[in-house]
Amino acid sequence: MRTRRSIPLGFQPPAIGEEEIAAVAETLRSGWLTTGPRAALLEERAVAYLEAKHVVAVSSGTAAMHLALLALGVGPGDEVITSPITWPATANVIEHCGARPVFGDVRESDLNLDPQLLPALVTERTKAILPVHLAGQPCDLDPIHALGLPVVEDAAHAFESRYRGRKLGGLSDATCLSLYATKNVAAGEGGLVATNRDDVAEAIRAMRLTRRSHGSLYDQVTWGFKANLSDVLAAIALVQLDRLEDHAAIRARQFAIYDEGLADLDGITPLAVDSRDVHSLHLYVVRIDALRAGATRNEYQRALADELIATSIHFLPVHRLTWFRERYPDQPPLPVAERAGDEVLSLPLSPAHGDDDILDAVDAVRRVHARFVA
Repeated sequence: MRTRRSIPLGFQPPAIGEEEIAAVAETLRSGWLTTGPRAALLEERAVAYLEAKHVVAVSSGTAAMHLALLALGVGPGDEVITSPITWPATANVIEHCGARPVFGDVRESDLNLDPQLLPALVTERTKAILPVHLAGQPCDLDPIHALGLPVVEDAAHAFESRYRGRKLGGLSDATCLSLYATKNVAAGEGGLVATNRDDVAEAIRAMRLTRRSHGSLYDQVTWGFKANLSDVLAAIALVQLDRLEDHAAIRARQFAIYDEGLADLDGITPLAVDSRDVHSLHLYVVRIDALRAGATRNEYQRALADELIATSIHFLPVHRLTWFRERYPDQPPLPVAERAGDEVLSLPLSPAHGDDDILDAVDAVRRVHARFVA
C-alpha cells in the first residue's frame, strides 16, 4: 500500500494553464470585458460541438435553466417535474418562475429520474420536465420525451455526454450547461443554452440583457435580466473546449483506476454507467452502505479528510433541505433519493490531478475501509 499523503489532495481543482492565462490577457488588451466577439465565437463553436441549431451564452448554468423555463412559458401556478438528487439551483429556478417543483424519485442504479414514475406526477398544471444528467450519465430521455411535455435538460455535468449516440444539445426543447469552475469546461462562471427551437433561442437572447440597442438608442422589448456572459470568461471557455479530448482521456484513466482499486471493497459501490451512452466522467460517485462498509458516509468523509483526501456530496435530496421541506410540508417520501442522500460520496477527479493522486485516494479509501470493517 502507498504511503499516506503529506499534502492535501483537492477535490476538483480546475485544469488551468498558460493558454487560458494568455487568452484572458489578450481579451483584456482587446478592450472587451463584457459580451463581445469571444462570447459570440464560443456560441458558434458550441453549436458545432453540441450538435444544436442555436447556443446562447449566459452568466451561469442557473441562468440558463431559468431563462429556458421562461422561454417555454413556465410561470405562476405551473408545475415542473424534476429530480431531488441535484444541486438546489435546479429547483430554485422553477421557484424563480413562480412555479412549483414536483420531485420524482430516482433509479437505484444511476440516481437519475425514474421515468416509470413520471406519468403519475403529471397533472393539468404540469408545464415542463427538468431532468438532470447526474455525474455525466445521461438520464433516460426517450420515455421522458414520450410524455409529450416540454423538456429542459440540466446538463451541467454532461458537456461531452451522448445519449444513444446523439449529443445532448439538440434532443430536447432546451439543454442547459454550466461553465462553473469545477465543470469539464471550466471558465469560472457561465452557462450555455442549446436548442433547435428558433423561438426559444430568440426569447433567451432577448431576456439575457435588459435592452436592445439601435445605434445610440435602445429599447426593451421583453422583461430582461442581467444574464450575459463576459468575453473574459468566454476566452477561458474557448481554450477549455480545445482541451476537452485530452481531459476526457485523463478522466477515463482516473475512472479506471477507481473502478479497479475499489472493486473488491464490500459496501462501496460506484454509480452505474450505461454502455449505450457516452458518460462525461464529470464525477466519480460511490454509495456507501453503512451496514456492509462498517461506517456511514459521513464517517467515511471525515476519515478521508484525516487522510488529506477532499471529497464532496452529490447530492443531498433537495426536497429534504430546510427551505423546501418547510415550503412543501405535504411532499411525499422519495425513498430511493432519501437513502441515496445518506450514502453518496464523490471522490477526487480532475485533469489537474495525476494518476498518483488518484492512486493515493484509492489507497486512502482502502485504509479507511479496512479500519471500519475490522
